[in-house]
Amino acid sequence: MVKAGLEDVVAAKSAICFIDGQEGRLFYQGYNIHDLAQHSTFEEVVYLLWFGKLPNKEELANLSADLASNRRLSPDFVEMMKRWPAGALPMEALRTAVSALSMYDPDGQDNSRTANIAKATRLTAKIPTIIAYWDNIRKGRQPLPPKTDVNLACNFLYLLNQEMPSDTAARCLDIALILHAEHGFNASTFAGRVTAGTLSDIYSAVVAAIATLKGPLHGGANQEVIKMLVEIGSPDKAVRHIQHLLEEDHKVMGFGHRVYRTEDPRATHLRKMSEELGRQNNEPHWFEISRRIEEFMRQEKGLNCNVDFYSASVYHMLGIPGDLFTPIFACSRISGWAAHLLEQYADNKLIRPQAEYTGSLNLTYLPIWQR
Repeated sequence: MVKAGLEDVVAAKSAICFIDGQEGRLFYQGYNIHDLAQHSTFEEVVYLLWFGKLPNKEELANLSADLASNRRLSPDFVEMMKRWPAGALPMEALRTAVSALSMYDPDGQDNSRTANIAKATRLTAKIPTIIAYWDNIRKGRQPLPPKTDVNLACNFLYLLNQEMPSDTAARCLDIALILHAEHGFNASTFAGRVTAGTLSDIYSAVVAAIATLKGPLHGGANQEVIKMLVEIGSPDKAVRHIQHLLEEDHKVMGFGHRVYRTEDPRATHLRKMSEELGRQNNEPHWFEISRRIEEFMRQEKGLNCNVDFYSASVYHMLGIPGDLFTPIFACSRISGWAAHLLEQYADNKLIRPQAEYTGSLNLTYLPIWQR
């Protein structure tokens, strides 16, 4: 039986991620996302996803040091970025930059696990730098050198806003990166695995994943959410605005999910962060607008918010422009993409599904002068 969009079709076995959509549970390599968000760090989650276990102190220190030492982009690479059109979308810049990085990688076409982990480390380290640098370049600001004595989340906010973030801001982004790191066979991950299944290199597979993430049905919902929140402006206008959207048969972004039939467990943490950042930044209205929309949508439509809804206000209060929200997704999801690519290479089989043919057969060919 044909399943549109491959819904509920099991395409492969994987030990990386388990999603229970009915109960709203999410596990990375066996660990509940609530425990990871509360106790872990993004660097620790990267190690967990790639190696299948939580690191000890030495293992975590080594990976953290490798990530920190690979953040820098060469001057030639930065000069190349400066020649791109200033109006290029951040996702276009990211897609192009990652493709170009493959030509600078010392491991080249080595497809061994050791080489691929090294390449995944470089990608995970450099993608945040690329995104922050592009935002600075398009705004006419000189990018700053990356810091190597802070974690990935803190360094990204430092490069983006050109000032050190508060501890709360850095921790909020760190948790957000954990929450977005992995989510099974979503569209971008599956696209990456299809590419890796041909035994193409890991850079090509990540470019395929980024290109898939660029589509608005996959990675762009929180960008639309912040546009909606800004348009609403104040909590007392929230419900009426949503009523108007529904009356006009418009979709309210940030609600419902292809998998979850209850609350998205990632949204639980982002809701708390939105409230906390609102208090710290003296901008509680973003959380209050969001809360009123969420309550109305649950009561009137029976829909729960997903990971994109509260991440919009969180990122906005961290000083991240709306069109960087999807690239931030890639900053995190590169860890999950890499885990799946490593798993695909380890037990590879070309991914080649069938299609149910619905066209014509046995048509009579006529010469062109008889048509």
